[in-house]
Amino acid sequence: MGDQYPVVKVAAVQAASVFLDREASTEKARKLILEAGAGGAQIIAFPESFIPGHPLWYHHHPATGVVANKFAVELFKNSVEVPGPEIEVLSGAAREANAYVVIGICEKIPNTFGTMFNSQIWIGPNGELIGKHQKLMPTVGERLVHMGGFGDTFGAFQTEFGPVSGLICGENSNPLAVFGLTAEGSRIHVMSWPNHFPTSGDPLRNRVAVDSQAFAQMSKACVISACGTMDDDTIRKLKVGPEGEKFLRDPNACGGSLIVGSDSRVLAGPMGPEEGILYAECNLEVGIGMKLRHDFAGHYNRPDIFQLHVNRTAPKLYHVSENDTGARQDPGADGSATEDLVSSEEEGSTIASIAHIGEKK
Repeated sequence: MGDQYPVVKVAAVQAASVFLDREASTEKARKLILEAGAGGAQIIAFPESFIPGHPLWYHHHPATGVVANKFAVELFKNSVEVPGPEIEVLSGAAREANAYVVIGICEKIPNTFGTMFNSQIWIGPNGELIGKHQKLMPTVGERLVHMGGFGDTFGAFQTEFGPVSGLICGENSNPLAVFGLTAEGSRIHVMSWPNHFPTSGDPLRNRVAVDSQAFAQMSKACVISACGTMDDDTIRKLKVGPEGEKFLRDPNACGGSLIVGSDSRVLAGPMGPEEGILYAECNLEVGIGMKLRHDFAGHYNRPDIFQLHVNRTAPKLYHVSENDTGARQDPGADGSATEDLVSSEEEGSTIASIAHIGEKK
């Protein structure tokens, strides 16, 4: 009889956020999770920054202008803490739907101001928070509000279906990231996308189709690409003017969710600009036949020539060393006290090592 590999029903949610409204976007996500679960989905994927919305205003407003700054402040005020009340709502929905949920959020560190991450949250069918992935490199306007994540949130997650993985928008075409997840044996990969690309480039749907099939070809994983879309409320709030509104209402500018099999064939989609849930059945056994032909993390590569190192250590910007404060207060008590003090030369070296911690190999 041998090993058995399942057919997994997956869903790509294509929907608009309730723009810069954390609580309303969370409630919308909850309802969509339950709908997809009722449709039989075992893995449910959402767009990038679904809660509370993507910083798309930088495509339409000057980066340091009053409008952009106001939106950025609202983004922070509506960002999500992990764990936090919004995660609890999503976890309850995942448990009720009995499905894995992968959803894009704008994340902030608890009890801080200013720093945000573009993150994917992973929740199991039992409602447990499995983990998160923070986008490694913010793209274009995201760099004005998002910090890049580190290697501690990069990698595949273990599930009952085997390793599953996810990346956000542009990093789905980062060849090193793609190979890293291929080497970890990803069988199902989630791509989270925004609702549109910059006005000067190709439509979002074009890139989504290319990257989804390319990832499947290289990794032999099934790919779920969940794209955002626009609605009247978001367009109204953005205040983009006639030309901007014309662009955003172009049906080719947004949407394009699709699902691709391990053999790079499109199983479902692409969708148009409408809101909806796209379903497909991913037969994991197809990946075996494909990897027997090309296993880029195994027999079809040359480790004596190519090697990839992933650093899973998150660097720390701020270090506090414990010193003998008593010795500092009474340095003349005996000669040993002064030996505990850091010399100015050593202190400078310590500061330099902290400043260059990001260069550690």
